[in-house]
Amino acid sequence: MLVAAIMDIVTSNCDTIEKTPFKSSLPGNATMRDIAAAIQVIEEGGMYFDEPDKDDDSDDGRSGIKGIGIKILEGTTVLGLSRTSGLAPLGDLNANVGEGTPKTFALLSKHDNSSQANLSSAVIPGLWDDLHCQHVAVPFAAWALANWAMASDTNRSHIQELDRDGQVVMAALMAPERTVKWHGSLVARLLLEDLNLPLSDSVSDWSSSLLATVSHASKTEDISLAQVALSAFLVSVDRSDKAQKMVMEKGLHLMRDSARKTRKHKAVQEGLSKALELLCAGDMHLSLEESQKWSGILLSWVLGKVASDTVQSSARRILSRTFEDYGPHSVPISQGWLTLIMNEILNHSKTLSAKGASLPKNEKPKVDQSKVTSATQSTNQLAGAVVNLAMAQLGTVPDSVNNVPLADLLLSEPFAVPIKNLKKDSPPKFNAAESALATLKAIKSLTDVCAEDSVCQNKIVDFGILCLLRRFLLSDDYEKLGAIEAYDASRALEARERTPDSLGESSVTDIQDPCSVRVPASAHIRRHAARLLTILSLLPQVQKIILADETWCKWLDDCAKGNISGCNDPKTQSFARASLLNVYCNQQHGSGSGNGGSSKPDISNMNSNCPRYGDMIFLINPGLPHWKCPEKEHQSGKNNESSSEGEPANVADTGRDHVVDASNLSGSMDPSSSGSRVHDPEFDVIFLHGLRGGPFKTWRIAEDKSSTKSGLVEKIDQEAGKLGTFWPSEWLSNDFPQARLFTLKYKTNLTEWSGASLPLQEVSSMILEKLVSAGIGDRPVVFVTHSMGGLVVKQILHKAKEEKLDKLVNNTAGVVFYSCPHFGSKLADMPWRMGLVLRPAPSIGELRSGSPRLVELNDLLRQLHKKGVVEVLSFCETKVTPIVEGYGGWAFRMEIVPIESAYPGFGELVVLESTDHINSCKPLSRSDPSYTEALQFLRKLSAQRSKPHVKRESGIHD
Repeated sequence: MLVAAIMDIVTSNCDTIEKTPFKSSLPGNATMRDIAAAIQVIEEGGMYFDEPDKDDDSDDGRSGIKGIGIKILEGTTVLGLSRTSGLAPLGDLNANVGEGTPKTFALLSKHDNSSQANLSSAVIPGLWDDLHCQHVAVPFAAWALANWAMASDTNRSHIQELDRDGQVVMAALMAPERTVKWHGSLVARLLLEDLNLPLSDSVSDWSSSLLATVSHASKTEDISLAQVALSAFLVSVDRSDKAQKMVMEKGLHLMRDSARKTRKHKAVQEGLSKALELLCAGDMHLSLEESQKWSGILLSWVLGKVASDTVQSSARRILSRTFEDYGPHSVPISQGWLTLIMNEILNHSKTLSAKGASLPKNEKPKVDQSKVTSATQSTNQLAGAVVNLAMAQLGTVPDSVNNVPLADLLLSEPFAVPIKNLKKDSPPKFNAAESALATLKAIKSLTDVCAEDSVCQNKIVDFGILCLLRRFLLSDDYEKLGAIEAYDASRALEARERTPDSLGESSVTDIQDPCSVRVPASAHIRRHAARLLTILSLLPQVQKIILADETWCKWLDDCAKGNISGCNDPKTQSFARASLLNVYCNQQHGSGSGNGGSSKPDISNMNSNCPRYGDMIFLINPGLPHWKCPEKEHQSGKNNESSSEGEPANVADTGRDHVVDASNLSGSMDPSSSGSRVHDPEFDVIFLHGLRGGPFKTWRIAEDKSSTKSGLVEKIDQEAGKLGTFWPSEWLSNDFPQARLFTLKYKTNLTEWSGASLPLQEVSSMILEKLVSAGIGDRPVVFVTHSMGGLVVKQILHKAKEEKLDKLVNNTAGVVFYSCPHFGSKLADMPWRMGLVLRPAPSIGELRSGSPRLVELNDLLRQLHKKGVVEVLSFCETKVTPIVEGYGGWAFRMEIVPIESAYPGFGELVVLESTDHINSCKPLSRSDPSYTEALQFLRKLSAQRSKPHVKRESGIHD
């Protein structure tokens, strides 16, 4: 009965604070009299027995023992004595029960020591201890009130009516007994959750008391009490503006203290994160100082330090709100976030290396130590930038870092070393350019480390990298930092000029000249952030997040079209369009299941209807309307429905709940062509550079075809051509509009001094994988290559044949070779004779004259050409190329690819007059043969394709 009811209550499961922790053991139709009796006990500290003791006089003139009477099945039963009574305690509950023992005592005595032990270790520890002493009336009354409140909305209505001013609940919340606080918190939460009841005028007072209880319980590690009080506090903040205002003005420090004390308890951290998010979600904002004070805690939540997904999501949203509110002043926090992500990834790499040390060589995980070393240096540099910028904004270096708002962040790793190197009372100079450069290097290093590592990619997504990438792309924080720096320098100079000369001129040199303020490298930050986004956009969870963010999708589309200032870089535009295509296509076709965590998908089983544009594949002119997702066959009108059904996961990470219709932006239609159908392009044209080349710089137009103005052998292509005049984009896209144009990038070096490049076969395998993933090969393909790029293409075709990727081989309509060393290069021969000086890279060794591998690759292409599968156009240089600069001019010049090596023995050959190796693929104008002949070649292939009798699919099998 009563004791059984108590046992049910205190031993119920209270692990979650989201739902009612236990079922009520009291009826839902309690009388007003009983509820009033419990309320009176809580408010006054007790009530009188029905039969007072005549020998005892109370202070107020009445006699008797204070207690409480409540109907429990068998009639009115005395539940306990008052905490203010001076009478003897209950005594030994295991003693023999006589006839004069009250009924409640008799019921309690029926339970043995094991029951008592269970009670003392229950979810509400302390209740049994309260029953052992004289302070039992109020605990029982609070227990009864909480049970009635849980039992029915009628009971809650009675409680609200009897406690209009909320003082009874307040008295329970402030009671000295722990169980009274516990049940009082539960009553407060139940009343607040009932939307049919009016809010009490004391809600803000409740909120203050509840927060104090959470703080005290956190210090004493009373997690059960902290949870129930926090659950009520969370509802009060959600429903009451006055409560929010009170917490913002007086309670944030208590929440921070509680967060620090309960780092190991996810439930408490979750409640605190939700409460803070509620405070930040409305019209109220955390001040900059409060945002800085919270940054260390929020970032520990974001990085998953004993935090649930809910806590991580809340922390990401709060930090994003901080960035929006304070822009450039929040840069130390965003940089700190990036630094911590870098630090976690480096720890991950070190763990992999440690595990791989004991494994066989063929099972060792691939960890590029050169990339890890570079990332370590970038992390240290960025950590220093965070400390310097924080101190510069503070204006001084305090005696103790504990006194600065960013203390929680700056006292964590890896900021400890830069903090120690600070000079007291000498804040570092505010330099936006150096701060931006540190961020740039960190993003670039992080991208390099994670580019081919899907585990790393998933980790940084979990750590909130998307929030940072969105900020880097859509905002101009570093430009504003530079503007603030220039403005402050200008004001300081004006103030100095107004200062009388009598003060001396020694301080003039300490004032920065506004004209010397450097512009931050914001465009470069955007480019590398966009590259990382493209890599991550292949992950299903990232696709859902981006798709749900209308603002981000619109920005990416505008960037791809060149409609956004600061996004004129062709690489950035390509990354923006590729990210959108990855998002829309994969979501429309339902193929966002990933590849099981593998960093290398099965290229023989790729979904051709859903291209995946990975790293280092650049889309030329991504603003054109033909860059769109391929439509599913026999699925008209279904894409729009599938793209908007349900709510994407992790949408809350971006703080938006609008799901974008993929059909609105994926076509990337120009305004002039709105409403018209975009025809599918007939060809894919792929540009592939050679040694020391690049996806864009190799294909610029030339200033002088016969004079390469360059330095040493490592820089032979660095200064060739006019920067910014990219002829595939400027000319070919207009003259041959029936094709999509791509350009690829891969790592090449002439020697190992500048970093070893990959062997030809490995480079080709990586490119083949990216091509097939991107759906290249689904339509006719033409490769346009320079120098070693031609050999890479031949190796790609050889690998595709081995892997039975017949679609790519059969659809390779033609190859254009600009100065391709089909049978070797004199440049490759030279390093082998001077090996001690130049240390040739592996790819260079494969270009030696007479290499059997080159002959084998050429024979394969010869067979394809003979069978009519592949058409070939070759260009040949005629001028020597300067290689090594000596005193007084060029000390060494050579013909890198002579005509006998540039002509494969079949196909068309064009000899370029007065053209060296570097400029063979760089036309002077639209009338230059190096362009006109290539254009004519493409048009011829297009005309052949249009003939209905031409069939090419079976050629490779003959």
